[in-house]
Amino acid sequence: MIFAVVSLSAIGLVSAVVLYFIAQKFKVIEDPRIGEVEENLPAANCGGCGYAGCRNFAEALVRKADDEKSVEGLNCPVGGADVMKKVAAILGLEAAETEPMIAVVRCNGSLKNAPAKVKYDGPATCAFAHNLYAGTSGCAFGCLGLGDCVTACIFDAISIDEESGLPVVNDKCTACGACVKACPRTIIELRAKGKKDRRIYVCCVNKEKGGPARKNCSVACIGCGKCVEACAFDAITLENNLAYIDFDKCKLCRKCAPVCPTEAILEINFPPRKEKETEGTAEKKKTEKPEILETKPVSQGNKTPEEGAVNNT
Repeated sequence: MIFAVVSLSAIGLVSAVVLYFIAQKFKVIEDPRIGEVEENLPAANCGGCGYAGCRNFAEALVRKADDEKSVEGLNCPVGGADVMKKVAAILGLEAAETEPMIAVVRCNGSLKNAPAKVKYDGPATCAFAHNLYAGTSGCAFGCLGLGDCVTACIFDAISIDEESGLPVVNDKCTACGACVKACPRTIIELRAKGKKDRRIYVCCVNKEKGGPARKNCSVACIGCGKCVEACAFDAITLENNLAYIDFDKCKLCRKCAPVCPTEAILEINFPPRKEKETEGTAEKKKTEKPEILETKPVSQGNKTPEEGAVNNT
């Protein structure tokens, strides 16, 4: 009995010593900055940064700071510029200024603009419906309105408008990109918020020719190219019958929207356009009387028309 106890104790002691030396040999010393960086991140674990979670993002930040002495190209969309400045300070670097982004739904095929031709009766997910049929309006590019983007958003920043049947993004959007990945038709795009929260973009992703596109949606882009001609900053390109506005080049001059024949270009948060004619000018045109030309009698020699008439009789 005593021998067994001693033997087991000896085996346990030897095993503990061996395990201790193995742990010391192969132990991983973690950089304390990783934990400090992670504490300053918003802990949303949304994946908007391109990594699985805030912990992995913190490791990537520290690793890039050591290898390249910079954190350029890495950004936390939820925390924004303020969080990145704190993180850069921890790593002894400076964070570059990044323009705030927001999700934009590039489809205006509402229930009014794109009336339903068929009724869908199936699982209420965009991913399933996308593989099943073109859509109730017949547009194979338009929003299906079943709310996969709403389910994917953890910030309650997007909802389906009952009147239009389209997703609507609110101010809670952090540009995490979850809704972008969830949309099977790549309708949702991350764009710069713009100065004073003003944005201009083509609210259509239909690549069909003008006729078929308008047949299914009255406000579809028909690829006419008038907006391209109106833009003086080369911010608009036309490819596959679809115009696209580059928000990095766009100067928000607003010259493209008025020339669009289908009103496919949306202007967000801009003041109303001024009328070309003032009310006074318009009123003047209404009350102005047409000019009456004065006619004179035609002379017949030295006689008046009346005298000539008497002599002729």
